[in-house]
Amino acid sequence: RDRVCVKIDAEQERLAKAARAMAQADVLLALALAAQKHRWVRPQLSTAGGEAPLELEVEDARHPLVEQAVGGRYYTKNDVFLSAESQQVLLLTGPNMGGKSTYLRMAAVICVLSQLGSFVPAASARLPVLDRIYTRVGAQDRLSLGQSTFMVEMVETAEILNTCSGRSLVLLDEVGRGTSTYDGISIAKAVVEFLHEHPARPLVLFATHFFELTDMALVLPRLKNFQVEVAEQGGEYVFLYRVSPGAASDSYGIEVARLAGLPDGVVSRARDILAELEEAREAALERARHAVQLGLFKKPK
Repeated sequence: RDRVCVKIDAEQERLAKAARAMAQADVLLALALAAQKHRWVRPQLSTAGGEAPLELEVEDARHPLVEQAVGGRYYTKNDVFLSAESQQVLLLTGPNMGGKSTYLRMAAVICVLSQLGSFVPAASARLPVLDRIYTRVGAQDRLSLGQSTFMVEMVETAEILNTCSGRSLVLLDEVGRGTSTYDGISIAKAVVEFLHEHPARPLVLFATHFFELTDMALVLPRLKNFQVEVAEQGGEYVFLYRVSPGAASDSYGIEVARLAGLPDGVVSRARDILAELEEAREAALERARHAVQLGLFKKPK
């Protein structure tokens, strides 16, 4: 046994090189087989950089793991386009379970595959060379460090805002959900504005339930609204998992709660409360409009 160990020790450098070569070959073979089996395509590397605006464009993109889980026949393909010049921030609204998070992760997976030298799951892809892919998704706490889920969310968001560059892809999912509604909307809006006005113009995918943020497209020229589509059939909603231009007007949270199995009485009561809140909101907006109109005709002092 000792003689064997001595021989192995003497050849450890060669054995390590052989092991690394075998590992690389294994990875490349696995990626090649996946590309052939699942009809992936060779991405075209974008030459943008320096004076040219950073751009990312993917046609009929698929999330490889979700596609295998549901079957290629049933998977809904989507396009992704980001440009530091014209569509730097894509604001994605729509219901929970509608496909927003999958869309963000799909873009990240495709970029990672491209940069490690793989083909990608899409009909065509023109991708930049990125320095980092930033993500702020999910909910977790660090109680041992005294950090709540919302504190973790803010710490991660702060790191992104303080370190992203002109070659970064930023994926933010439901920023601001861990606090009160008005606080959350305010933080989410400020984050979007910061990224849009960032001198480096990182590419941003921002998914949110706060459809109130969609008004920012009126004042931020490189922000574009997109939504995950929902169809109504027989009084019920059907999630289409298709991303298209436009802004969602509802988050369909109560419908998701119904699908999750909440008792009918709870769902019905929630709908009544929502109607009361929306009525109160409309009344407040009407009072505000009325006050503005009165102000227009008020005599100056």
